[in-house]
Amino acid sequence: MKKSILLLVAFCNAAFLFAQDDKSQDISPDASGVKAIAGESFIGAKKNSATKIKDQERTNTCWSFATTSLVESQAIKNKLGAYDLSEMFTVRNIYIEKAKNYVLRQGHAQFSEGGLGHDVIRAYAEYGAVPDQVYNGLVNGDKVYDHQELFKELKKYLDSTLKTKGHPLSADWMPGFNKILDKNMGPLPQQFVYNNRKYTPHSFAKTSLKFNADDYVHITSFTHHPFYSPFILEVPDNFSNGAYFNIPLNEMIDVVKNAVNSGYTVLWDADVSNNGFNAKKGMALNIKADENVNTAFANPDFKEETYTQNTRQQLFENLTTQDDHLMHIVGIEKSKEGKTFFIVKNSWGETGPYGGYVHVSEAYFAVNTISLVVPKATVGVGLREKMNVK
Repeated sequence: MKKSILLLVAFCNAAFLFAQDDKSQDISPDASGVKAIAGESFIGAKKNSATKIKDQERTNTCWSFATTSLVESQAIKNKLGAYDLSEMFTVRNIYIEKAKNYVLRQGHAQFSEGGLGHDVIRAYAEYGAVPDQVYNGLVNGDKVYDHQELFKELKKYLDSTLKTKGHPLSADWMPGFNKILDKNMGPLPQQFVYNNRKYTPHSFAKTSLKFNADDYVHITSFTHHPFYSPFILEVPDNFSNGAYFNIPLNEMIDVVKNAVNSGYTVLWDADVSNNGFNAKKGMALNIKADENVNTAFANPDFKEETYTQNTRQQLFENLTTQDDHLMHIVGIEKSKEGKTFFIVKNSWGETGPYGGYVHVSEAYFAVNTISLVVPKATVGVGLREKMNVK
């Protein structure tokens, strides 16, 4: 993500304090209810089913944590059960894709820990899924995710491979790359037993989760491409050149409201480095860069900056609004004076007054959203026809 090192230092190190001791047990839907995340400043809150807060710790893998949480919520909604799915199974498979992309482009491509929501949806279809208790990506008794040294080792290996004199490249470069992943994350399971049944990752995704990548739609809203058509989103972590359907801002906001009010949840990719987002205070407001955040966060009805589609576009093109962090929108609520807020599940542990959840104003969402992954069932027929999505 943008400023990934700064984010990792500023947030993930703090989130380390909330590391969960046991990542291998199945979980039930988050039973905190509305009260635990709404507080006295919000009314009429609707919170859809979500699994417990997790901590990505010292990794830049929010994209996998947030999108995995989306799939878990969808399984609950579809009455398939509450699953604790492995984020790191997806991360490890995507590392391999990134490596191939980096080598084929001879190092002139992004190789990082980051990714986007569509990478997880595609990975579930391509590689399947496993429960966290089957593969949690921790080895040698480790209790905390920390990919800082792993990433350095992977990057050094790839750069060294590319500097090898002569062509073609050595045929064993990929086994060497996988050896590093095996050492740091453990080998990928080919078969496993879960609840007394034998699965492969593919069969688990298909039979237990009923997963279908076509059940999800990828959405964004920018004016430098035609509306209602897909385009490849121009952010560094879009290494796989994923395309997102482009729709007007007001329709994008309505898609999220309709989804949440209909009992669905949404994957949210956003900028969280700009003034106005504070996980420790559990609040995100669209305020000026020089605004006193303590004053603003003390009152959800604080007067926020106005926004338009053009304002949003300008902030994207001048690199103010960028691809920072992915989270999971699970609810919606109103302030006492009627402002709309989204209830957002984060992956930095139980940070802040709402146990890891953040209240995100509609204005902040409008300006800072990069992309969404939305269950297709909640997208209106009219909009799907405009996008030519069946």
